[in-house]
Amino acid sequence: MKHITYITLALFTLVFSCAKEEQHQGKVTHIEDYNTYLQYQTNTFTYTAQDDFRFWETKLEKTPNQYPYLVKAAAAQSKLFAQTGDINHLAKAEQLLVKANEATRYNNSGYLRALSRNYISQHKFKQALALLKIAEKHGDRLKNTQFMLFDVHLELGNTTEAKRYLDVVENYKDFNFLLRLSKWNDHEGNLEKAILYLEKATEIAEATKQTGLMQWAYTNIADYYGHAGLIKASYNSYLKALEIDPNNAYAKKGIAWIVYSHEKNPDEALRILNTITQTYKAPDYHLLKAEIAEFKGDVNLKNKEIENYTLATTNALYGDMYNTYNALLYAETKDEDQTRLAVALAEKEVSNRPTAQSYDLLAWTHFNSGRVEKALRLVENHVLGHTSEPEVLYHVAEIYKANGKLKDANALKEELKQSAFELGPLMAKNIENI
Repeated sequence: MKHITYITLALFTLVFSCAKEEQHQGKVTHIEDYNTYLQYQTNTFTYTAQDDFRFWETKLEKTPNQYPYLVKAAAAQSKLFAQTGDINHLAKAEQLLVKANEATRYNNSGYLRALSRNYISQHKFKQALALLKIAEKHGDRLKNTQFMLFDVHLELGNTTEAKRYLDVVENYKDFNFLLRLSKWNDHEGNLEKAILYLEKATEIAEATKQTGLMQWAYTNIADYYGHAGLIKASYNSYLKALEIDPNNAYAKKGIAWIVYSHEKNPDEALRILNTITQTYKAPDYHLLKAEIAEFKGDVNLKNKEIENYTLATTNALYGDMYNTYNALLYAETKDEDQTRLAVALAEKEVSNRPTAQSYDLLAWTHFNSGRVEKALRLVENHVLGHTSEPEVLYHVAEIYKANGKLKDANALKEELKQSAFELGPLMAKNIENI
């Protein structure tokens, strides 16, 4: 594999030495930058997807044996899910893709990849892997399958296999390779390289003028900039995404987080989020609003938003998509029945996806149930050395403290202070008490 030049590394050392200073800078957002995006606007992306679905649905009614029409209709439903967060669209897309694959006896690699993407969105990673292995044997457009095999293996914690596929698809001029190389470096805890490669991928997306790739690149690089403490760069990247799609819920959520976590302006953050949840249906936005309500001391609003989240996730179509959120929510209630449920959900996540993050979730649920020694064993055997995610390290620090390993807890405490923006004000207060 190619290496970054010493000059590039030197530049990154300079940039990241400034990140800590930037974290303490004041206001970076301006209402006039984003306010127009918060007002109701005709969602041309949604209307186009709706028109596409109706077109292909009509074609299917006339010629039901045309299997490509099933895939086209499913693609329209997937776009509607991305725009609205409505789980019914993702479920409908799955139904159509299953029909297409059954009709072709699972012999079409493109159809297999399409269904795999749907399963990845539903956190059905093992099912996605099984389909991709079949597509790999078929061999057509193999590189596209190999890219997805990297994605799924990384999600499942199969890092050796993920690295093998990353090496197979190596091409430093390829957008898809660079974004996966970025993801790999982020997984390895090398945020500087993760940003470097994603910036290169963003340049390629801009050169091709493919708005879908550009929008994806802008929101993801904004996340990485935020993790690095480069708050202004993060904000500007979210704005770029909104220039392409004024209804991009994820970009608006990113700006709301900056307003809340960096600028400590909960009312404005809630105003932004309230405009999103009027039309976008993803349940986890209610949990973020509940967190912000807790920060500002509004117990009634916090309880209302948790209730909204709980009501939304009772929909069976969500399957295992919100297991982690639910386990964290139940674990911290201190109610005995709910903490038992939290442990059960965490165990299911470990079964579905045996990553360091899943084992951390299991350790955290045991910790909150009072089984601190068991939590420590899980952390030492399955978490330490496998992830550098700040939320995971916070859990580890609390588990260390509960087990009397104060020196280790304090070492993590100093490290966690550098992640205050990413973790948010509530967790930052908890870190001070470690």
